[in-house]
Formats: sequence, C-alpha cells, structure tokens
Amino acid sequence: MIRINLRLSKLLPVSRRWRNQIASFVAIALFSCATVASAQAIPVQELLFRGIQAAQLSNLSDQQEMQIGAQMHQNLLSQNVRLSADPVLNDFVTDIGQRLVPFNRRARLPYNFYVVQDKNVNAFATMGGYVYVTTGLLRTADNEAQVASVVGHEMGHIERKHLLQQMRQTMLAQGFASALLGQNRRQLANIGVDLLVRRPLSREDEYQADQVGLRLVRDANYATSEMPEFMRKLVQGSGRTATILSTHPAVPDRLRALDKAIRSGPTNRCDGDRRLPICGVDEVEYRNTVGQRV
Repeated sequence: MIRINLRLSKLLPVSRRWRNQIASFVAIALFSCATVASAQAIPVQELLFRGIQAAQLSNLSDQQEMQIGAQMHQNLLSQNVRLSADPVLNDFVTDIGQRLVPFNRRARLPYNFYVVQDKNVNAFATMGGYVYVTTGLLRTADNEAQVASVVGHEMGHIERKHLLQQMRQTMLAQGFASALLGQNRRQLANIGVDLLVRRPLSREDEYQADQVGLRLVRDANYATSEMPEFMRKLVQGSGRTATILSTHPAVPDRLRALDKAIRSGPTNRCDGDRRLPICGVDEVEYRNTVGQRV
C-alpha cells in the first residue's frame, strides 16, 4: 500500500473549493500509480504534481488563456490554415464581432476575428478571444445577421471556456499522461488544436453556445430569427454536408431550443421592425459587400 502524508494548504495558496478538487486529483493519481506496471511506474509525486496542474488549467488567468490562444493561432497557420488577405472581408467580420463584444461576459478579452480562405462552410473558435469563419460560410450566408449568429455562437464557446474544459477533461482521461502547465504554451496549444480538429464539442456545449450567441445577437440588435434560419439553410442545402454541421452536432434539437428561446425570451428593436438598417437582413447590401469577394 502506498502511504502519503501531505498538507494541501502548503502546496498551493488556494481556497477550500480548490483544496477539495486537488484532493480528488490526489486520489486519482494514487489509483493510477497503483495500476501501472512497476517497470513503467510514474512516481507518486509526479502524478500528484500533474493533478495539481490540471486544477491550475481550470483556473487560468485571462492573460494565460490569451497566450495559449495566440500560440494556437500560430499552430493553425503552420498547419496550412490560410487566412484571407481581403481587407473588406476581414473588416466586415471584425466589425460584426466587435459589435457583439460589449455584450459578451468576457468582454475584457482582446477578441480577434479572422476570415479563413476555405470553400468549406465552417467556423470555429479556440481560446483567449480567437474566432474564425471561412469564405465558404460567407458565400453561403444570405445576410449579415446570419454571419453574426455564427460569430456569436463561436464567442459563446469562448465565454463558457468550452475548449479549455475539453483540454482538461482529455488530460484527466489520459491519466495525466502529459504534463500540463509544466510544459510550454506550444505543447498546450498542440493539444488544443488537436481537439479542435478531431473531436467535436459536446451536445451540451453546443446548446450553451447557441444560447450565448442568441443573447449576443439579440442584445446587439440583429434579427434573432436569422440564427435558426441559417441553421435550417445548412441542413436543407444540397450537396455535401457543411463542415460546420459535422463539428457542431445535434442541429435538429438545437433548432427546437433556439425557436423556443426566441419565442419566450426578451425582444429587441428588430423584433418590432426587421426593416431597420441595424437588423442586418438586407440581402442586396450583403451581396454587394461580401458576395463578389468570396
């Protein structure tokens, strides 16, 4: 039997809630150690340290998250993610994003919005305020409000720290096979990019991001009905399935939840008059601004 006598309060200056969580990591670490063959055993102290690192990963500062997000951005560029050089498209998406930022509960992050040169219909967010939409999505959308609904959804993932939570859960599931904060930002960013590419977020994460996105477009006075409308267009569209549907699952259930939230929730100026210029539903203006460039 392995015996260990440590006072958690001396390991880290943390609250009782965090001491309890770290204690659970100690238990997992001890169990993992007990199940590893002696020839490959990892010292108890190392397993314990990795458990504490997992707790720290859940409690990153905004600055640390931004640093990892910036490294993920560089990793994406090194993996042939090609950004559009069109200033009109980039300004268009950035203007939408910045219109939504004040209503995001993590508005202190310095959000960065990018257009990816890719014919696939897709959008994604990493962490620390990095949001990406493809030229294929811009080509498929009918108006500004539909693009805003996608950008708002992706900002919802950042607000709720979904990718960060997924990284932590993955490390726990691997039995702390990889150190976390003890490694550099590049290695953490590699983990995040791998999760982004290979593992869709959970159904619950998508529901949460939808609700945040709906709140953002509503508070920014976009036409909220364009959010489910764009989802329906993607589901009903001909040809191959949009990439965004494979990485953002459970669309029928999400549509029902969105429709219900729109009917029962607060209203904005566009619910009273969709013709207002701020509502973002002018298809002719959208095509003149975006359609000729994608």
